[in-house]
Formats: sequence, C-alpha cells, structure tokens
Amino acid sequence: MASRNQNRPPRSPSNKKVGAEEVSLDKRRRERMERQGVASRVRTPFSAVNSKADTSVTANDAEGNKCSTSEFTKEDVEALLSEKVKKGSSYEDKKKNELIVRLKSCVRQFKKVEEGHVQEIEKLKSELESAEKKCCDTETGMKIKIEELNETISTLQEKIVKEESDKLEAITSYGKEKEARSAAEKVIEEKSAEIEKIQDEKSAEIEKVRDEKSAAEQKAISNEDLYKRSQEYNMSLQQYNSRLQSDLETINEALKRLETEKATLVECLSNVRAHNKALQDQLVSLKVSLDKAKTQIEMQENELNCLREELKQIRDDRDCQLRLVNSLNGEVVKYKEYTGKTCAQLDTLMIKTNALEETCSSQREQIHILQQQYFAEKEKLKMADLSASEIRTMFEEQEGIIRELQDRLADKDFQLVEGEKLRKKLHNTILELKGNIRVFCRVRPLLPEDGMGTNMVVSYPASTEELGRGIELAQTGGHKYSFTFDKVFNHEASQRDVFIEISQLVQSALDGYKVCIFAYGQTGSGKTYTMMGRPDAPDLKGLIPRSLEQIFQTSQSLKDQGWKYKMQASILEIYNETIRDLLSSTRSSGIDQTRAENSAPGKQYTIKHDANGNTHVSDLTIVDVCSANEISSLLQQAAQSRSVGRTQMNEQSSRSHFVFTLRICGINENTEQQVQGVLNLIDLAGSERLSRSGATGDRLKETQAINKSLSSLSDVIFALAKKEEHVPFRNSKLTYLLQPCLGGDSKTLMFVNISPEQSSTSESLCSLRFAARVNACEIGVPRRQTQTSTRSSDSRLSYG
Repeated sequence: MASRNQNRPPRSPSNKKVGAEEVSLDKRRRERMERQGVASRVRTPFSAVNSKADTSVTANDAEGNKCSTSEFTKEDVEALLSEKVKKGSSYEDKKKNELIVRLKSCVRQFKKVEEGHVQEIEKLKSELESAEKKCCDTETGMKIKIEELNETISTLQEKIVKEESDKLEAITSYGKEKEARSAAEKVIEEKSAEIEKIQDEKSAEIEKVRDEKSAAEQKAISNEDLYKRSQEYNMSLQQYNSRLQSDLETINEALKRLETEKATLVECLSNVRAHNKALQDQLVSLKVSLDKAKTQIEMQENELNCLREELKQIRDDRDCQLRLVNSLNGEVVKYKEYTGKTCAQLDTLMIKTNALEETCSSQREQIHILQQQYFAEKEKLKMADLSASEIRTMFEEQEGIIRELQDRLADKDFQLVEGEKLRKKLHNTILELKGNIRVFCRVRPLLPEDGMGTNMVVSYPASTEELGRGIELAQTGGHKYSFTFDKVFNHEASQRDVFIEISQLVQSALDGYKVCIFAYGQTGSGKTYTMMGRPDAPDLKGLIPRSLEQIFQTSQSLKDQGWKYKMQASILEIYNETIRDLLSSTRSSGIDQTRAENSAPGKQYTIKHDANGNTHVSDLTIVDVCSANEISSLLQQAAQSRSVGRTQMNEQSSRSHFVFTLRICGINENTEQQVQGVLNLIDLAGSERLSRSGATGDRLKETQAINKSLSSLSDVIFALAKKEEHVPFRNSKLTYLLQPCLGGDSKTLMFVNISPEQSSTSESLCSLRFAARVNACEIGVPRRQTQTSTRSSDSRLSYG
C-alpha cells in the first residue's frame, strides 16, 4: 500500500492554483479590452453614415448659379424620387433646376459614402488576413513544441518505469536473502546448542544420545517445513509485485490519456526548452546512478549465489552430521572441528549481511531522490496542462472575433450593393429629368509633330465650382474664354477614365433606352482615338470597343435573372452626302467605289423613321452578333473600308461620318418583360477651314461636303435651342439620321475634342462655342421601350 501511495502525483497547493487563476483572469481582461478597442475602431454602421453624412455639393447651370450645401437622409431621397415637376411656367422650370441640383448633390454624397465603405471594407479585410495569419503561425509553433514535449515526457516515463521495476526486483531479492539468512542462523544456533548438549552429556547413556538424535531429526524436518513456508512467502511477494506492476500500468495508461487530451495545446512554451536542458542534465546523472545501481545489483547477485552455494554446503554438512551422529564415539573430534568451521563461516556471513544492509540503505536514499524528481516532473506536466487550457480559451475567443468580423464584412458588402442600386436609380433619374444634350470636353496632349516648346493654350480652373467641369482658352491677345460642360477631361486623362464616365449611359441601352454618343471637333483633335482608340492595345481601346465589351459582359451576367438578349450590328458612313454600307460583301476599299455601289440594283439606302422613333436604313447590311470578338472583326472590316485621306492638318484624316449602330432586344423569361434598346456610336468627320487644310480636287469636295453637313448640324442645334417650330433635319443626311437622337426621346452625349496647340486656337474656340450651344439645347425626356410580351412556342426575339 505504501508503494501505491508513492506512485500517486502530489497535489498542487491551493495558493499556487489561485495565483494561476489570477494570471489567467488578468490575461483575459486585457484581451477583452483589446477586442473592445478593435471593435470600436472598426464599428461604423452604414445607417449612421447614411443618416449623418455631411457633404458639400457644387452645382452649376449654364448661367453659373452659386453652390449649395445639403444633407440627405433616406426619407429625403424617397421624396426626391417621388416628386414630379409639371411643364409650363418659369416657376416650374426653376423648381426643376433646383430639383436637378439637389439630385446631383445627393448622388455625390452617396459616391463619397460609397468610397468610405470601400476603404473600410479593405481595412477590415487586411485586419482579418493579418489575424488569420498570426493564428496560423502560433498554431504551427505550438504544435512543434507540443511534439517535442511529448517525446521528452515519453522517454522520461520509460526510464522511470525501468528504474522502478529494477528497484522492486532488488527489494524482493533482498527480502528473500534476509529470510534465508535468518532461517540458516536459527538452524546453526539449534545445532550449536545440540552440540553443546552432546558434549556435556557424552558421558551419559547412549539412550539419551539416541533420543537427541531423534529430536535432531525432527528439528531437521521442521527446518525443511520452514524453508517451504519461506518459498511460499516468496511466491506471495512475487504476486504482490505483479499487482503493483499492473497498478503502475493503469497509472501509465491514465497518463497517456491525459497526454492525448493535450492535442489542442497552442501556447508558446518558451520556458520548456530551458527545463528540457536541465532535465537532460538530470537524465545524464540518473543514467550514471543507474549504471552504478546495476553494478551493485550484479555484485549482490554474485554474493547471493555464493550464499546459496554456502547454504548448499551447510545442508551437506548437516547430512554429514546426521551420519556422524551414528558414530559419535569415534567422530566427536571431527564434529568439534566442524563446529569451529561453521562459527567462522557464520562470522563471514554476518559481515556480508552488514555490507548488504548498508548498500540497501544507500539504494533506498537513491529511490527517494528519484521519486522526488518524478513528482517534480508531474508538477511541471500539470502546469503545462493549465497553460494549454488558457491557450485554448484564447484561441476560441480569437475565433469568435474572426467570425464577428466576417459577419460584419458580409453586412457591409450587402449595404454596398444596396447603395450601388440606389445610386444607379438616382443617376437614371437625373438623366431623365435633364432634358438637354450632355456635353463632355476632352483635350488631347501635345504631340511631337506639334513642335518642340509649344505651349498649351488651354487651362483648367481650380475652383470647387468648376473643378473637372471648366475649361479656359487663351488667345494671342491675352484674352481668355471660359466654358463649362458636364465633364472636362484634361490632356492626362486615359481611355479608361473617359469610359468610366459613360459606362452608366451605355448600361441604359441594355435597360431599353435609345443612346447616342458622337464625337465632334476639328481634324486632328483626337475624335477617332476617343471613339476607336487602338483595339490591339488593351489600355488604349476607345469607347466603341469598351462599350461593346461591357454590354456583352452585363448581358451574360443577367442570364441568371432570366434575361435573354439578341443583338444586331450595322456600320455605315456618310461620304459626300452619300450613305455607304461598310459591311457590304461586294464592297472594296477606296473612295472611288461610290459610283459602283450606288449603281448596284436595289441599293437605295433610304433613311426612314417610324412612329416609335426608331431609325431604319433600307438595304443596309445588318449582322447578328453574339460576342465582342465578332464585333471587333466587323470594326476591323469597316475601318479598312472607311474613306480616309491626307491633308495639311492630319496625315490620315477621316473624310466621312462613321456611324455604328447596335440594336438590342431582351426578353425576361421569368417576368415576360421585353425591352428594346439602341446604341449609336458616331465618329464625325473633322471640321476644318479650307485655308488651313489646303484641300484641292476631291479633297476640296470632301471638305465642302463635311463642312456643309456640320453647318446643317449647327442649324438644327440653333433651331432646337430657340425652340423654333421648324427644325431643318432634312438639310443633310447626317442631321436626318440623328433626328431621333437630337429631337426625340434618346439619351444623347456629345464629345467635343480640342487640340491644345497655338495654331488651332480659332478652330478650338469655334468647337467650344458650338458645344456650349449644344449643351443648352433642350430635347425630349428619354423614354424606356418596354412591354410585356406574349410568349409563343418558339419565344422569338423581334425588333419594332
């Protein structure tokens, strides 16, 4: 029972446990305060931003109104959307302009809120990634340290088990030897007493000797019984030893189960390495002491063998003595000599027993030291278990923080999507309420052919009212002309920056609106670069390829909502007041093909407008398209067939008006709603003066035809601006083709392209004045073409 109590691990004192709990509570309080600090830094609800956003919005009309500051809530936005303006009086016009200004400020406010949400989401994502990376690093480090600890603990346990088994064996052998010695001593004492009695009574009668002989025989038999009982006692000790070993095995199994429960240990155990080094030194000392103990055990085994041999000799001597008893008269002298030898042997045995007792006491001290070391290791193991539980709680708290951050990130994403939908709705509302044509201005950069040291004649106001919307043109006399448009792109603006501003307008074509975008400006001002760009370079693509890519990408994404689209493309040019089909299969490149094409039978190319405001050109080639790659090949074919020529103002000048038309028809299979949209992308020929272009012959005729069509366009714009009853759309093929875009229900945008060098100042001033008049021109409100279709068996898509 004492050995079982020694194998039990000592219980840690209560004051240590309380100290560990106080340390863990302090850690948890600090971590909770840090989490609350992070949450307070991150927590910015969308509702608070939406309800208390303070943004100053600037708005300018054609006459230059002052800026106004406003705050908008969700109720204000819904009131703005539901508010309707009647036409008729000047008061209502003022109210309409104020409504437009308020809607613009609201859109800019939501843009700023959206930018803040995007930055906040990026910040949350970076914090989440850093937290996850830190957790992964700590987990890997802890796993490596746990494996090292498990290895050291297993080696220590194996060594301790071996030492305990060796100690138990030594104790049992020592007990057996001690019992054998005591039995031998008793036998020797009894024999010496008998010998003395025999010596005293040798003169007595022979009968007494015989009685003593029989008594000696009985004592010998009793001695043999005593030896058997000692052997049985040894067997019981062995069984008790086996029970102790089984108890030790159960304790070891319990220790293994505790080790398996430490699988989730995740804390940095930096002190373990130092303890491991100390343990290794102790293990070396233990190995030395074990080696000494083994040598001592071997010596004891040798001595035990000697004692057994001596015991065997004593038994032989006893037999001899029994035989000698029969002849006591003749062998008394030999018996005395034998008793002297046995006394000497007894002295040697006593000396050996004393030495064995000393070795046993030293081994007991070593066993006590080893037990203390074992208890210390168990205490360290218990402390490691406590630290592992603390790490587990810390890891669970960090996982909770990560889950909370992920939930908040999902909420922010949902709020961002809803804000984007509201912004699009407000944007379309502004475009519908604003009836005039939108005008964007773009200034091309100075080119090497403009000459070294050429100064730019354009500048951009830095005031908040005109920032990004104003442009100033300086003449030689120092006089400056200021203009304000819906958007002004400076010479550093990229193709992507320009397309971002019109992407929502292109999206309106998919929503069922008629959309028209055309580029105006003098020759060499960058109209073709703005519209077409360089399709072979992704960053330099123009508005036409980028718009078509967006339309096809968006139509593919709307398939999940049940929308199916059918698209048809046509490309034509107006050259010398003649319509030419650039996708005709019989067409070859060159300007001299006009007569051959016009003389072809059945090719009339007549412009017709129906009651719904749709434009059709008879005998024009219309191609069904399904991808942006197909349209890019059509654009390459049209570019090769377009009429170009060389003038003094441009090495390769466009000598015709280029018109690309994409008709879009979509049906929603879920709602049975049908939309029909049209996207017109037009690259006008360059306006130029005959004195500067130096055109002669055919180039002179082309220049005259271009200037005539552009002057007809200006006449139409002036008539619309003055709200005259008669608008001369039929004066040219260009204005008659653009009639639904200029005077109908289309969303129209004009790019005025400006050349910044000094020699083009007069042409740039004319272009800017024309663009300002276009911006002041009022047309009809855009109308979306939708209807609920009756689905037939084949679900065909058709155009009205």
